[in-house]
Amino acid sequence: MNGFAAEGNEQRDVEQHGIRLLADREHSRLEMRRKLLARDYDPAVVEEALQSLEKQGLLSDERFTEQYINVLKRKGFGPLRIRALLRERGINDTMIHEWVDNREDEWRHLMVQAARRKFGDSKGEDFSQKSKIARFLEYRGYPEFMIRDYLFD
Repeated sequence: MNGFAAEGNEQRDVEQHGIRLLADREHSRLEMRRKLLARDYDPAVVEEALQSLEKQGLLSDERFTEQYINVLKRKGFGPLRIRALLRERGINDTMIHEWVDNREDEWRHLMVQAARRKFGDSKGEDFSQKSKIARFLEYRGYPEFMIRDYLFD
């Protein structure tokens, strides 16, 4: 078998592996690249396969971002944590800004829901309880000004 045929087979194998990964859930381009390279595929072949998957509409950072944000919102995470998680997965700042910023009312609503799920309707009777709620919300990725507004409203 010549080298060209072997290279074509490897690209097909890489694409098929990528499709199997995408069948489970959406992946960002960076996640997909890392997973395929971890399987010891040739980096040049991986890049070609990623481009092919993008051309076919199977791999999309935009679709991944939308789905991932929806999952994290349901889990009660806020904009700061979501922004950090998206950056870890290779999503660019422009797309993050488009999907995360300028939605303050939505984030406030989600923050209140997360706090009520964990602590009920109480906003804390004393400083100790308020601190506990604040730490929880801060860990979840809500900005300090929103937390303060909620607890001391």
